[in-house]
Formats: sequence, C-alpha cells, structure tokens
Amino acid sequence: MIPRYTRPEMGRIWTDENKLAQWLAVEIAAAEAEAEAGLIPKSAARAIRRKAKFDVARILEIEKQVKHDVIAFTTNVAEHVGREARYLHFGLTSNDVVDTGQALQIRAASELLLSGLARLSRVLRKRAFEFKHTPMIGRTHGIHAEPITFGLKLAIFNSENERNNSRLRAAAAELAVGKISGAVGTYAHLSPAVEKKILARLGLRPEPVSSQVISRDRHAHYLATLAVIAASLEKIALEIRGLQRTEVREVEEYFAAGQKGSSAMPHKRNPVTAEQICGLARLVRANAQAALENVALWHERDISHSSVERIILPDSTILLDYMLDRTATLVEKMFVYPERMKENLNLTRGLIFSGQLLLDLADHGASREEAYGWVQRNALRVWGTRDDFKTLVERDADICRFLSPKEIAAVFNVERYLKHVDEIFRRVFGRN
Repeated sequence: MIPRYTRPEMGRIWTDENKLAQWLAVEIAAAEAEAEAGLIPKSAARAIRRKAKFDVARILEIEKQVKHDVIAFTTNVAEHVGREARYLHFGLTSNDVVDTGQALQIRAASELLLSGLARLSRVLRKRAFEFKHTPMIGRTHGIHAEPITFGLKLAIFNSENERNNSRLRAAAAELAVGKISGAVGTYAHLSPAVEKKILARLGLRPEPVSSQVISRDRHAHYLATLAVIAASLEKIALEIRGLQRTEVREVEEYFAAGQKGSSAMPHKRNPVTAEQICGLARLVRANAQAALENVALWHERDISHSSVERIILPDSTILLDYMLDRTATLVEKMFVYPERMKENLNLTRGLIFSGQLLLDLADHGASREEAYGWVQRNALRVWGTRDDFKTLVERDADICRFLSPKEIAAVFNVERYLKHVDEIFRRVFGRN
C-alpha cells in the first residue's frame, strides 16, 4: 500500500499549476525589466502584470495540437493579455523560462527539506541527552565490542544530520541560478545586464555562462546531496531495525494500540516504518544516478534530460520530505529498553573488558605479546564453556603476577569506558 503523504506542501510545489505559476513569474519579471531598460513599452509591461494568467486545462488542450508545452503556455497567456501580448516572451527562448522557473521550484522544495532536517536534529538532540549516560554494548562486525551509551549513538546521527543540513544549503545555493541568455547562451537578443535585472526580481543569480540550458552538473550535485541525506536516514532506520531484533530488543519502533504486525502471527511487532525508510532510500539513490546521466547533452542542448527531470526532481524531493518526517517520528516515538541494554552488556560474561585488561597488564610491566596470549586463552575458554571471564582471570597465575585483585576488579568497570561522554557531547552539541 502506498503510504499517505502527510506534508502536501511539497507535492504542491511540483503541480502543473505551480510550475506554470513560476513560468508566469519569469515572464512578468522579464517584461518589467525589459520595460525598465526601454526594450518594450512600459504600458505593455503593466498590461502583462495586470492581465497575465493561465488555465491549465486550456494549456493542455493547446499542447495537444502544437506539441510544445511552452508555446501552449504563452499562447494561453496571450489570450488573456490581448494586444500587448506581442511583448510577452520578448527575446526569450523556452528554456529561459523553464530552467529559471524550475530554479524557483527547487528553492521552495529545499526550504521544506531544510525544515525537515531541522526537526530531525531537534528530535535527535533531545533523545541523545535523554540517553546520554545509558550504557549499552557497542558492536563491530555485529559482535560485542566495548561499552558505549545509547546517547552517543544518537549523537553520531545528529552530527551527520547537521552535515547534511550544510550540504543541502550549499547544493540549493548552487542551484539558485537562472538564465535569460537565449537559444545558445550568447545573449543575441537580450543583454547580460537585462538578464541580471530579471533574475534579481526573482531572487536568483545569473548562470555565468550557459548553453540553451543551465549546466546539469548543478542538478546532479543537488540530487546526489539528496541521495546522501537519504542514505543517512537509512543508516538511522537500519540501526533501529537491528536493535529491534528479538534476540537484541534494546530499541523498538512505536507500536500503536490496535496495530497488527502479521496476518498469520498475532505476536509480531515489526519495524515497518524503519524498513520503509530503508526501501525508499534506494529510489532516491537511483534518481541521483539518473541526474548524473543528464550532465552530458549534445552540443548546446538536447531534450534527453527534460523528461527525466520531470520525474526525478518531484519524486526525490517528495520522497525525502516524507522520509525526513518518518525518521523524525520514528526516533521521537521509539521505545528504548535500558534494562535490556544492561542485560546484553553482561551477555558475554565479561569478555567486553578484554581490551582494558590487555592495556592494564602492559601498563604494569607485561609484554603486550604475552599479555595478549594470557587474555585470549581465558576469553576463548569463556566462548567454549560459558564460564565467567572475571573469575577465570582471577585464577590465572600469569595475570595475577602483574595485577592485584583490586586492579583486576577495576578492569571490569563500565565507567572507565564512558568517562569522556560529556566531552564528546560538548563537541557535538556545544556547552548549552
């Protein structure tokens, strides 16, 4: 079942109605700047500003005949403007309008995505501090390694999310450009000075040099940035999925009253939201690949990129907006089980302290090579017999030559691993 989209603002940005509204904004800005430059009568610019409007159904009707969307658009607008419409689209080519209008859509979409990233940061920060000192086992290769805290895990996600915020701001700024440079970018009919005035009215910068289109490396960078963000959201969701596994069960996705996890097994509580986020990330990554394919066009322009962008730009921004909303809600409402984390810390009967034992032995005069062998032989026995690691260490004559019972007891102290948590948090979140 297709999920219900909860933020329709993003969807509206990519409707035909809004796309054409941006095209009209470009046409009006062009007419007014041209009138200011003395290229067209000021009365014509005033008429275009006052009378210009469009009807989507009428444009689609015209397009069936002319087979050209911009011509259909200008034809329909001209029907409303009347005689002064001869100065509509004056000196412009289709992509002056299309690329510049699209830049306005991307700007609006980026603002929504940035608000989604900001919300996710707020949620991650809140929950990171909530579990700042909640110890759990850190895992490498899926195997128990050394103690961490759940707050540190969330702090990593937050730090990555903040970098994604910076990446998106940079990518969006790179795409905040338009072009009114004509059919092959030579300003044959309008000057760069007029272009600058037109784009200033729209809050855009001029593309320094263009063909008939703005170079698509900008768009590829933007879509690649969206793909990186999607991958980061997948990272969060995948971690929650892993921690929700029955044999781990340290974290669990929120499960509402009346919700059902399986048609066949009433006991199931599945991480469906996290799995959905992971799946949707694949689509955003695939769209980034399509954007890269759009960079190379024939000569001053072909149309192979156009049909692709009609899909990948709306789809990627809408998908990512949805994923940001789902991920923030996932983190905000997830169940966390500190007692289960404590149980799992003790699951290997003390083996997670082997690294500290090795260091303490070396610090007390044992050679690292010998100490490693002593620690490992006891650790391997625990794996094979399920004995208690600390008990075995206390009975090992080689180890006891270098460490007293008190010093051995100090090895098995979780807090030794977590003494720098506050410092790490200050680096991630600042002092407040």
